[in-house]
Amino acid sequence: MKITIWGCRGSMPSPGAEKNKYGGNTSCVQIEHNKTCLILDGGSGIQKLGKALDPEINEINILLTHLHIDHIMGLGYFGPFYNPNCNINIWGPSGSSESLTVRLRRYFSPPFFPVRLNELPAHVAIKEIDNTCFQIDDFTIHSEYLCHPGATVGYRCEADGTVISYMPDHEPSLGSSDFPNSSEWCSGFNIAREADILFHDGQYNNEEYDRRIGWGHCSMDNAIDFATLSKVKKMVLFHHDPTNKDADLELMLAESISRKKFDYDLILGKENDVFEFS
Repeated sequence: MKITIWGCRGSMPSPGAEKNKYGGNTSCVQIEHNKTCLILDGGSGIQKLGKALDPEINEINILLTHLHIDHIMGLGYFGPFYNPNCNINIWGPSGSSESLTVRLRRYFSPPFFPVRLNELPAHVAIKEIDNTCFQIDDFTIHSEYLCHPGATVGYRCEADGTVISYMPDHEPSLGSSDFPNSSEWCSGFNIAREADILFHDGQYNNEEYDRRIGWGHCSMDNAIDFATLSKVKKMVLFHHDPTNKDADLELMLAESISRKKFDYDLILGKENDVFEFS
C-alpha cells in the first residue's frame, strides 16, 4: 500500500520559494493498493496527481471531506474527468438542504468553471455519505461527521490490517467537555482510534487558535493531544496555514514538541511525501 501527499496546505494555494519544502497546494492525498486508487479530497494538488496517474487505471474513487473551495478547487483540472474510458465515483456529504450533486453542479458551472458536471466525458457517479460504512474493493471505509463548519466528514480506510485516518479539517477540542482526557463524545475519535497513520489538521499555534475558536481548525498542541488520546502510531500534521513559511511551520512544531509528551511518530505533512505499508 502506497500513500502520497499531493497537497497539504489549507484555505488557499500559497506558492512561493519560502514554502517549497512543504508545498503550497491544497488538500489531496492518494492511496494506492493493488489496482485500487482512492483520492482523499480534490484540492489544487489533484491536478498534478492526474498527470502522474497510471493511464491504465480506469476506476477512481474521490472521497471528499467537505465542499469548502480549497478541498474541491482542483476537480475541474483533474485529467481523468476528460477521459471517456474512465469511471469516477465521487463520495461526500450532502448539505443540510442540498444534495451533494446539486452542490457539485454549482462548482462545475459558469462563472466558476466553464464545463458543467454533465458535460464531463468520464462516467461520473455521485455517492452521498454521512456516518457511513462502505466497501471499495479491498477497503472498508468508515466516514463520520466532524466538528467543522458545514457538513464535514473524516475517513477511516482499512485494508489488509492497515488503518489510514484522514481529518484535514477538524476541531476536536469542541467535541467534548473533557478533551483531551476522555474519548467519550470526542469528535473524530472513532475515525482515528489506533490508526497506523493519521493525517490531521494542525493549522494554528496556541495563540492563533485562541483567536479562532469555532473556525473548524486545530492547534498543533490539540492535534498532538488528540493523537495521544486516539493511540495512533504516526501522525502527519496537515492543512498548513497559507501564510506560514517552511521555517514558521518548523518553529511551531518544535514549540509544541517542547510542551508535549507523546509516544508516536510525528511529522509535518509535505508535498510528494510517500508512505508505504506492506
